[in-house]
Amino acid sequence: MAPKGKVYRGSVKDFPGFDASQDAEALYNAMKGFGSDKEAILDLITSRSNKQRVEICQAYKSLYGKDLIADLKYELTGKFERLIVSLMRPPAYSDAKEIKDAIAGIGTDEKCLIEILASRTNQEIHDLVAAYKDAYERDLEADIVGDTSGHFKKMLVVLLQGTREEDDVVSEDLVEQDAKDLLEAGELKWGTDEAQFIYILGRRSKQHLRLVFDEYLKISGKPIERSIRGELSGDFEKLMLAVVKCIRSTAEYFAERLHKAMKGLGTRDNTLIRIMVSRSEIDMLDIREVFRTKYEKSLYNMIKEDTSGEYKKALLKLCGGDDDAAGEFFPEAAQVAYRMWELSAVAKVELRGTVHPEGNFNDDGDAQVLRKAMKGLGTDEGAIIDIVTQRSNAQRQQIIKAYKAHYGRDLMADLKSELSGSLAKLILGLMLTPAQYDAKQLRKAVEGAGTDESVLIEIMTTRNNQEIKAINEAYQQAYHKRLEDDLSSDTSGHFKRILVSLALGNRDEGPENLTQAQEDAKKLADVSSNDSSDSLETRFLSILCTRSYPHLRRVFQEFIKMTNHDVAHAIKKRMSGDVRDAFVAIVRSVKNKPAFFADKLYKSMKGAGTDERTLTRIMISRSEIDLLNIRGEFIDLFDKSLHRMIEKDTSGDYCKALLALCGGED
Repeated sequence: MAPKGKVYRGSVKDFPGFDASQDAEALYNAMKGFGSDKEAILDLITSRSNKQRVEICQAYKSLYGKDLIADLKYELTGKFERLIVSLMRPPAYSDAKEIKDAIAGIGTDEKCLIEILASRTNQEIHDLVAAYKDAYERDLEADIVGDTSGHFKKMLVVLLQGTREEDDVVSEDLVEQDAKDLLEAGELKWGTDEAQFIYILGRRSKQHLRLVFDEYLKISGKPIERSIRGELSGDFEKLMLAVVKCIRSTAEYFAERLHKAMKGLGTRDNTLIRIMVSRSEIDMLDIREVFRTKYEKSLYNMIKEDTSGEYKKALLKLCGGDDDAAGEFFPEAAQVAYRMWELSAVAKVELRGTVHPEGNFNDDGDAQVLRKAMKGLGTDEGAIIDIVTQRSNAQRQQIIKAYKAHYGRDLMADLKSELSGSLAKLILGLMLTPAQYDAKQLRKAVEGAGTDESVLIEIMTTRNNQEIKAINEAYQQAYHKRLEDDLSSDTSGHFKRILVSLALGNRDEGPENLTQAQEDAKKLADVSSNDSSDSLETRFLSILCTRSYPHLRRVFQEFIKMTNHDVAHAIKKRMSGDVRDAFVAIVRSVKNKPAFFADKLYKSMKGAGTDERTLTRIMISRSEIDLLNIRGEFIDLFDKSLHRMIEKDTSGDYCKALLALCGGED
């Protein structure tokens, strides 16, 4: 069933010893009389290939003079009926039905159009167009043109031609030219030349475009997806992002679509059914691997938790089985993860904050504005927010001095007396130096009854040597105690050892050493399969707390090559509590620090209630370092902008100040 020279990666295969007439009779018996044997129907249909199902339909017609699909529709109901009937149609006719439903009646299901047309091969597109004509006696292109508009329509029409280049021979000169043309059509142009995006992304071969995306990252410092989000909008933006995702990895695109279909409240059953049916004989095994790698959970288990009854049983049969425990890769998936690491190792992404020094800065003028905002009855919070959030930290320190010189007053004390609640914490935090602010957060985490380990982990595992040393000095100056002593007295065991090691600020800062990285990976791999728990934490500490970030990235790559496991999953499997959380935080920070903070920001706002302490702390501490990068990761990970989530989850002047720090909508 696989193309010549390729390994079959579907989950549904031809049934051995297949007999169409025998199966037709079994289905007839399952549906005759009062009620129907749904179990027998799902067992039979999900264990036959599509080609065999088509033969069963023909045999059923010959034996009983009846239409099998019509009988199945009559006997079954709801989601289970939709799933079984979809399985009975040939793939091209199933796609044609989905598209017909997407554009029929009032409104259009753009997500369905995007999913199908962005992901299908040239041959699949040609088959779809022919099937649509045969089934509905209508021209698919004409129907789509009549139901869509603008650049979205133009790109759909390009994809409908099924003329993407398929030559694997790639010209380096053309790769460089296309990357340059895309950059000039978007980031370097006032307005956007959408036609250039449509031409290149709609026509070039997958192999060519993957190299174009790599080249684009090198010359622009950002992935093509980030530029598309910044330059395009609406359904056109969503379509182009889907095209890029399918070029990079069709399996990853569908894994993401499946996860979104089931996460949160409610299930998008139409999407779930469409993907499970359409990919079951193409790349379901690849989708399963990516799903487990990306979401630390098997597709099988997520379907099991999110659906019920015969519908669930049929979906699980199409899934083709549960995978190993979370974090354990198939060899193929491990190599995909390894290649992703290789790519990330060469990509030099510039870290960018959202708060920059004010160009026409006047410390005395700002001091006067702040004094006026706090003088007399009432407080002008808006004026305070505008000044404090739009000045760099160095400029804020100058304003504090100018305020003292001009009025003989302590600006921090005045702000504290005039502001309250979450806004006061945010504004006062911004007025401290980064080291003073981190020192204060650490002090709060260890003083009094109980310890806030999550704060200790967040700060100590993500700061560089220079930042750690500045924190130590600020802590000593503010509290007349050594940070190391407070950490030692307030924590214990391996967790204490991790924090004390990090508090030294002595992490190596050199480049990777391949030989050493292989030795380090072997140490971690050996101890991961060793029963000595003490040796496990000690060895992880000696490597994760002391090696440079570039070196650790190489260690993690080598670890995957040796074990088919990701190091974070190995940690989660063998450790627990604060030790596990600290090591995982280090790993995630090394891999992608902006993504680590994006995840923490999302968790601080999702669900009931808001963790304002975490939200405030991260927005303050990252605003001049990498908050722009965090915004990009946030939308990549959660399909929503940080700006929108803050807007929805907070209110009043606190919201206004956070949005000013956020620096704009994505």
